[in-house]
Order: sequence, then C-alpha cells, then structure tokens
Amino acid sequence: MRILNTVLATVAAGLLLALPGRAAPAEQAEQAAATAAPTARVIVRFKADADSVRARVVQRRMTRAEVLDIAQTRATALGLRQGRQLRAGLSLDERTQVITAAGLDSATLARRLAQDGEVELVAVDQLRKHTQLPNDPMFGGATPAPMSTSGGVSSRVIDQWYLKAPSGEVVSSINAPAAWDITTGKSSVVVAVLDTGVRLDHPDLAGQFVGGYDMIGYTTSAGVATANDGDRADADASDPGDWVSQADLNAGNLGSGCNSEDIGNSSWHGTRVSGLIAASSNNGLGIAGVGWGIKLLPVRVLGKCGGYDSDIIAGMKWAAGIAVSGLPSNPNPAQVLNMSLGGSGSCSSGSTATLYRDAINQVIAKGATVVVAAGNSTGQAVGLPGNCPGVISVAGLRHLGSKVGFSSVGPEVSIAAPGGNCVNLSGACLYPMVSTTNSGSTTPVAADNAYTNGAVSVGTSFSTPLVSGTVALMLSARPSLTAPEVLALLRKTARPFVTSGSTADVQACKAPNGAEQLECYCTTSTCGAGMLDAAAAVAAAQAANTEQITITANPASGAQAGQTITLTVASTLGAGRSVVATAWSLVDGGGAVGGFASATDGSSVTLQPTAGGVITVKVQLSDDLGVIHSATTTVSVAAAPVVNTPSTSSGGGGGAFSPMWLGLLGLACWALRRKPAAR
Repeated sequence: MRILNTVLATVAAGLLLALPGRAAPAEQAEQAAATAAPTARVIVRFKADADSVRARVVQRRMTRAEVLDIAQTRATALGLRQGRQLRAGLSLDERTQVITAAGLDSATLARRLAQDGEVELVAVDQLRKHTQLPNDPMFGGATPAPMSTSGGVSSRVIDQWYLKAPSGEVVSSINAPAAWDITTGKSSVVVAVLDTGVRLDHPDLAGQFVGGYDMIGYTTSAGVATANDGDRADADASDPGDWVSQADLNAGNLGSGCNSEDIGNSSWHGTRVSGLIAASSNNGLGIAGVGWGIKLLPVRVLGKCGGYDSDIIAGMKWAAGIAVSGLPSNPNPAQVLNMSLGGSGSCSSGSTATLYRDAINQVIAKGATVVVAAGNSTGQAVGLPGNCPGVISVAGLRHLGSKVGFSSVGPEVSIAAPGGNCVNLSGACLYPMVSTTNSGSTTPVAADNAYTNGAVSVGTSFSTPLVSGTVALMLSARPSLTAPEVLALLRKTARPFVTSGSTADVQACKAPNGAEQLECYCTTSTCGAGMLDAAAAVAAAQAANTEQITITANPASGAQAGQTITLTVASTLGAGRSVVATAWSLVDGGGAVGGFASATDGSSVTLQPTAGGVITVKVQLSDDLGVIHSATTTVSVAAAPVVNTPSTSSGGGGGAFSPMWLGLLGLACWALRRKPAAR
C-alpha cells in the first residue's frame, strides 16, 4: 500500500506537469504561498526507509529549485494520503522539510501527519524571538535598589562597566583587560551571530565581518514578510529593520506567534550583540568588543516578530560549516555560535527538542561551541534552545552580582554574566549594556555611528555575547579546545556568586516553579557555576599549551614477541594543574596484540605481543580543569627468534660420520658387489 500511494502521488505530480498552463510542483508551491499565507506550518522528518525518500534522494549539492521539487513531491504524496493539499518548503537535511497547509492550525496538522506510516516525527515550526527586554527600566515591577548618592546618582558616567575588573560595588564585571594581556583574539577564530542580521556599515564594526547569510525565507516563501527585505534567503545578512506595526498585524502574514506585544521600533538586536562580541578597538570610536581581534559571521534568522525554528536550525548547521541542501557552502565556518534568542519549550522531550538536539550535536561534532541566552522569563525556567544539552546557557547578573530580575534560572544554566540593570527611578539607565546600534526607528540610517549609550539595553541577550567573546579569546589562546573542554574551563574559573551586598531582604534564588522571582542571590543550581571571569578562563586556556607528556617503554628497544612490554606516562601540565583521570587506548595493534594485558586507567599499562608488528598506543590525561591532553607513541616488536632443536644423533647436516652410518654404507657396497651381472 505504501508503494502504491507513492506511485499514485508521483503519477499525480506528473499529470500536473503535463496539463497545459500548469506549473511544476515547486513553482506551484511558490505561487500558492505568494497568494495565500498558510495557517499551519510544521517540520516533518520522514523515515529513512520511506518509499518517497528512497524514490528521489535529496543531494546536498542540488540547487534550491531541485530540492524544492523533491520536497513538493513528498508533500504531495503525504497530502494525498491525508486528503489535504500540502505545500512544501525546503529541506533541513535529506529527509527533513517544512510543510504548510491552509485551513487548520499547526498543532492539528502536526497530529495528523504524525500518524502517517512514512513519518518519523513532526514538530510545529515555532517562532523564536531575541531576548531583549522592552524599553522599561522598571521591568517586571521590581523596585530598584537606590544607588549610593555619593557624588550624585545622575553624575555617573555611562561606560563599559561590564568589561572592567571588579571594583567597589561593581562585582560582576568580567575583567576583560587582563584577558587582553594574553590575547585580543585571532582573526582565524570566527563567531557566528545568529540574530536579526547586522548593520554592516557601522563604523565601529568595519572590517570585523567575514561572509554571512540571510536564512529568513529559506524554508518557505511565507517568510518573506518576516524578512522585511523584499526577498528570500540570500548572502546579504544586513539588517533592514524588524519594526512591527498594527498594519503588519492586520495583514496577517507574520505567523500566528506575532501579536500586539511585538509592536515597536526596530531593535537592531544583531548589531548590538555583534558590538559586544567584537567591536573594533584602538580606532578612536565608541566601544571595544570582548575580542576585537576575532571575526564575525552574521547569520540572519530573526526578522519581524522573530524567526522560525526551521530557519534557525538551518542557520546553525550552515554557520558551523555543515552542508545544507539548497544552500551554498560556508567558506568561513564558525568556532562559536552566539544565539541570543529563544522561546518556550523543553529540550528533554518532543519533536522540536529532537530537531534542536540533533542540530546541536552536529555542530559540536564539527568542533564548534554553542552559547545561548537562558532567557528573560523573570526567574522562571530556561527556554528552548537554552535548556538543550551541550550548549553553554547564560544567565544575567546585576552590577552588584545578584541575579537581575528579568533573567531565567534553572539547573540548565552553565554560567552567569552581566546583563545590565537600572538602579535609578528616573533618567537614563545607569548600568546599561553599552553597544553598537542604529538610530533609525524603523529603516536604518546609513553608516550610522550610533550606540545604546544612555538607552535601556538590558537582557540575557547581552550576557550571552560576553561569554561568546570570552570563548573566542580562549580558542585564540588554545585552538584545539573542544566544546566540553571550553565549558569545563568556564566553570572551573568562574568567580563564586555573592551572597550579600545587594538590596535588603534579597533571598537566595529558588528552582523555577512557575512564579516570578526578581532579584535574588544566585546559587550553583540556579545560575550556573559562578560569575564569568574572562581573564581566568583565557589564562587557563593558555596554560594548557605548556603541557609536556612523555610515554616511555620498557624495554625501550628490541622488544620481541612473547615479551611483556610496559608503557608509562609522565606529564607536566603547568600552572599547578594536576591529572585527575588517565585513559589508554590501542590505536593499532599492528597484528601483534589485540588489546592491553592490564587496566587502562593507570599511569602504566602492559602489552603482551604474540607476533611481530608495529603497535600504536594513545594516552589521554584529563586535568583538574577538564582539559584533555593526549600523546601517542609506537612500539616496534620483532618476531620471536626461530630456535633449532639439536638432533640426538650426530652425522646429520654435514657433521662427522658416525660408526653406524659407516657400517651401513659398507654393507650396501658389499651387497652391490655380490649382485650377478646382467645377461
């Protein structure tokens, strides 16, 4: 029946091609989407053995039109089985694609398609939004703590307090200057900013960008209104503005997740995030980024009202250098992905969680680190994808070190960093996250050298780039760090949370329970391992480069099959580092051994080769900061010598003649003499 359904769908698609004046399936999808915005939008992953998948395989180097044509054929077959017309978007991989439909909501479509025998999973393609807060210093209704009036509250100079060394009542700043004594970042390290795009013409960001891509509208043409730039996915990652008006809502083409709360001016969110990570320094302009020597890769995934999961997931893969069907390859793969975005949902279960976990695992396998905002849920649970395994999730701190009221909390948080806060009841915010921006209220002002100086600019969106910039500096000091090692170093070097000094009656943060909790004292179970210390993290990464690991063999040479060979590792890791775990592995037995003859978690191991060959062995040492150090050695083993066992009688092999042998020879000669002659 499955094969018959697929054949019927293919025939139906062929008839559509044959009818006069009818467009190809891919073109039909484009035309239909342009005239009627669908109300349902889901991500479908087909089973690997589905007939529609095996019938026409999506190749990574196919053009966008070719990929869409295959996707529409699959959607048509699926729609025939459902008795509903379905429209296809592009593919996230060889068997995962966006599907839209009119006349029902996304959740209903997802439930129906999930029952199809060819479908592995279905997820509602939700809108995710950047985590910037409304322009309101009184956010959440909290009464800010009065600032010391010494010198006058209003006389404070707004500066990059969050980058400096902790001093006085400012205890959460990250001490970037001490990190810059080690490195200001290498241009070979790229941080991808998955956001609203950037203002490429901002003077303080000039020369900081390498490539980029606009993902909005990649999966389906329904995203053109969200993109706000008049076209679909392309190589232009510039931000045209993401303002939302009542007219936009009345048009009804921005998705069901867009509502009156989204009405407002353009945020220039990606430009703000980019400036915190890598704004130019020593150029006489504006501000300094955490790592001004590194490069930025803008990946536009958010537009009006946010961005769809499908575009974000495609953007994550593309940013890390993973091939995405229908998209050009990324010549500048990022080592760090900054994602100052999120939304509701758990990463522990569900189809959407599966899609994000798969993407994150692929990105980490490519060698990149994913840094995500914990969210601004006012002390409630961390949002998706910030609660996914493998990411570095970042909470927000006040200048005094307590949790800032808007920040989310939970066990998924990895570390905390300044998120900006206002302590004054009137006037400009005194502790904003100063960064690059644009002064246009809707469309951008060209080459605008604008900053958020004096405007309310707070949120975990801006805590996150401080961590991403620090990770970029760490990778500049030690390029071989893996994502788990980066996280381990950040945790080990974090400064302890404060437990006093803030507003009176502030309590310790509690596990999220659905109720708001504003300012509170962080704990390691709610805000991560501690407060970000950029200087200590970069120093720890650099110290890992002083390692010396030596493997010695006994016997040192001339080993033969049958002998026991002992390998011993000695190490010097520097900076007081110590080994906490050892793991030996057999890279190649060389035909001499099939494994170790002893335990593999000690400083020494033994081998018992049974034949000659070249054995390759690797040892990995995990230090007290979570960094893994490794060394490899080879051991040549000779075959066992051939031993000739002496004979019990002499005379063999050219030796002396024995009396018995001589006697037998004489007897043979006598017998020949007595033999009668032939007649």
